[in-house]
Amino acid sequence: MKLDQIDNKLLELLQEDSKKTTKEYALKLGLSTTAIYERIKRLEREGAIRSYVALVDKTIVNRNFTVFCHVKLVQHVKDNIAQFEAQVMRLQEVVECHHLSGDYDYLLKIHVKDMEAYRHFMVNKLTTMNHIGSTQSSFTIKEVKHSTAIPL
Repeated sequence: MKLDQIDNKLLELLQEDSKKTTKEYALKLGLSTTAIYERIKRLEREGAIRSYVALVDKTIVNRNFTVFCHVKLVQHVKDNIAQFEAQVMRLQEVVECHHLSGDYDYLLKIHVKDMEAYRHFMVNKLTTMNHIGSTQSSFTIKEVKHSTAIPL
Protein backbone atom coordinates (compact mmCIF):
# COMPACT_ATOMS: atom_id res chain seq x y z
CA MET A 1 0.00 0.00 0.00
CA LYS A 2 1.34 3.40 -0.98
CA LEU A 3 0.49 6.28 1.38
CA ASP A 4 0.64 9.90 0.26
CA GLN A 5 1.10 12.98 2.47
CA ILE A 6 -2.63 13.40 2.94
CA ASP A 7 -2.99 9.76 4.04
CA ASN A 8 -0.18 10.28 6.56
CA LYS A 9 -1.72 13.49 7.91
CA LEU A 10 -5.13 11.83 8.11
CA LEU A 11 -3.62 8.89 10.02
CA GLU A 12 -1.95 11.32 12.42
CA LEU A 13 -5.28 13.08 13.03
CA LEU A 14 -7.09 9.76 13.55
CA GLN A 15 -4.42 8.60 16.01
CA GLU A 16 -4.82 11.86 17.90
CA ASP A 17 -8.62 11.61 18.09
CA SER A 18 -10.61 9.12 16.03
CA LYS A 19 -13.96 10.35 17.33
CA LYS A 20 -14.01 13.55 15.29
CA THR A 21 -16.39 13.78 12.37
CA THR A 22 -15.36 13.27 8.78
CA LYS A 23 -16.24 16.92 8.24
CA GLU A 24 -13.73 18.03 10.91
CA TYR A 25 -10.93 16.04 9.24
CA ALA A 26 -11.96 17.42 5.84
CA LEU A 27 -11.72 21.00 7.12
CA LYS A 28 -8.24 20.39 8.58
CA LEU A 29 -6.99 18.75 5.39
CA GLY A 30 -8.72 21.03 2.88
CA LEU A 31 -10.63 18.20 1.20
CA SER A 32 -14.27 17.32 0.81
CA THR A 33 -16.08 15.19 3.36
CA THR A 34 -16.60 12.51 0.71
CA ALA A 35 -12.89 12.43 -0.16
CA ILE A 36 -11.96 11.98 3.50
CA TYR A 37 -14.63 9.32 3.99
CA GLU A 38 -13.31 7.38 0.97
CA ARG A 39 -9.70 7.67 2.20
CA ILE A 40 -10.65 6.37 5.66
CA LYS A 41 -12.55 3.44 4.13
CA ARG A 42 -9.54 2.62 1.90
CA LEU A 43 -7.13 2.82 4.85
CA GLU A 44 -9.40 0.45 6.81
CA ARG A 45 -9.88 -1.94 3.88
CA GLU A 46 -6.16 -2.13 3.12
CA GLY A 47 -5.19 -2.65 6.76
CA ALA A 48 -3.45 0.64 7.52
CA ILE A 49 -6.13 1.16 10.18
CA ARG A 50 -6.53 -2.07 12.12
CA SER A 51 -9.13 -1.01 14.69
CA TYR A 52 -10.53 1.79 16.82
CA VAL A 53 -10.22 1.56 20.61
CA ALA A 54 -10.84 3.50 23.79
CA LEU A 55 -7.69 4.17 25.81
CA VAL A 56 -8.52 3.43 29.43
CA ASP A 57 -6.82 5.22 32.35
CA LYS A 58 -5.05 2.41 34.23
CA THR A 59 -5.24 4.33 37.53
CA ILE A 60 -9.03 4.49 37.38
CA VAL A 61 -9.32 0.75 36.71
CA ASN A 62 -6.73 -0.01 39.42
CA ARG A 63 -4.08 -1.53 37.12
CA ASN A 64 -1.41 1.16 37.42
CA PHE A 65 1.44 -1.09 38.61
CA THR A 66 3.43 -1.67 35.41
CA VAL A 67 6.05 -4.38 35.17
CA PHE A 68 8.48 -5.21 32.38
CA CYS A 69 9.45 -8.85 32.66
CA HIS A 70 12.25 -10.41 30.63
CA VAL A 71 11.76 -14.13 30.01
CA LYS A 72 14.39 -16.63 28.95
CA LEU A 73 13.26 -20.01 27.69
CA VAL A 74 15.19 -23.14 28.73
CA GLN A 75 15.79 -23.88 25.08
CA HIS A 76 15.04 -21.57 22.18
CA VAL A 77 13.48 -24.11 19.81
CA LYS A 78 10.38 -23.92 17.60
CA ASP A 79 8.06 -26.02 19.79
CA ASN A 80 8.97 -24.14 22.99
CA ILE A 81 8.50 -20.81 21.25
CA ALA A 82 5.10 -21.77 19.86
CA GLN A 83 3.89 -23.15 23.19
CA PHE A 84 5.12 -20.13 25.18
CA GLU A 85 3.52 -17.66 22.76
CA ALA A 86 0.19 -19.51 22.82
CA GLN A 87 0.19 -19.55 26.63
CA VAL A 88 1.15 -15.90 27.03
CA MET A 89 -1.69 -14.86 24.70
CA ARG A 90 -4.12 -16.16 27.34
CA LEU A 91 -2.68 -14.06 30.19
CA GLN A 92 -4.89 -10.98 30.52
CA GLU A 93 -2.32 -9.16 32.68
CA VAL A 94 0.16 -9.21 29.77
CA VAL A 95 -0.64 -6.30 27.46
CA GLU A 96 2.43 -6.66 25.25
CA CYS A 97 4.79 -9.51 24.40
CA HIS A 98 7.88 -8.99 22.26
CA HIS A 99 10.17 -11.73 20.93
CA LEU A 100 13.68 -10.33 21.34
CA SER A 101 17.25 -10.81 20.28
CA GLY A 102 19.94 -10.73 22.97
CA ASP A 103 20.19 -12.31 26.42
CA TYR A 104 16.45 -12.78 26.93
CA ASP A 105 13.94 -14.30 24.54
CA TYR A 106 10.86 -12.21 25.42
CA LEU A 107 9.86 -8.95 27.01
CA LEU A 108 6.42 -8.80 28.62
CA LYS A 109 4.61 -5.63 29.62
CA ILE A 110 2.27 -6.40 32.48
CA HIS A 111 -0.41 -4.31 34.24
CA VAL A 112 -1.57 -5.37 37.70
CA LYS A 113 -2.95 -3.69 40.83
CA ASP A 114 0.18 -3.78 43.00
CA MET A 115 3.25 -5.79 44.02
CA GLU A 116 1.13 -8.41 45.76
CA ALA A 117 -0.91 -8.91 42.57
CA TYR A 118 2.33 -9.20 40.56
CA ARG A 119 3.66 -11.83 42.96
CA HIS A 120 0.41 -13.77 42.58
CA PHE A 121 0.71 -13.49 38.79
CA MET A 122 4.32 -14.73 38.85
CA VAL A 123 3.73 -17.62 41.25
CA ASN A 124 0.39 -18.83 39.90
CA LYS A 125 0.58 -18.05 36.20
CA LEU A 126 3.90 -17.11 34.64
CA THR A 127 6.25 -19.49 36.42
CA THR A 128 3.86 -22.42 35.98
CA MET A 129 4.31 -22.19 32.20
CA ASN A 130 6.46 -24.79 30.49
CA HIS A 131 9.92 -24.03 29.13
CA ILE A 132 10.66 -20.87 31.17
CA GLY A 133 14.28 -20.90 32.27
CA SER A 134 14.47 -17.55 34.03
CA THR A 135 12.80 -14.18 34.42
CA GLN A 136 13.94 -10.70 35.39
CA SER A 137 11.42 -8.03 36.37
CA SER A 138 11.66 -4.24 36.38
CA PHE A 139 8.99 -2.03 37.88
CA THR A 140 7.91 1.37 36.57
CA ILE A 141 8.66 4.22 38.95
CA LYS A 142 7.09 6.88 36.73
CA GLU A 143 5.73 6.75 33.20
CA VAL A 144 7.54 9.62 31.52
CA LYS A 145 6.10 9.16 28.02
CA HIS A 146 3.36 6.94 26.70
CA SER A 147 1.94 7.05 23.22
CA THR A 148 -0.06 4.66 21.12
CA ALA A 149 0.56 6.72 17.98
CA ILE A 150 2.88 5.37 15.28
CA PRO A 151 5.13 8.22 14.06
CA LEU A 152 4.56 8.96 10.37
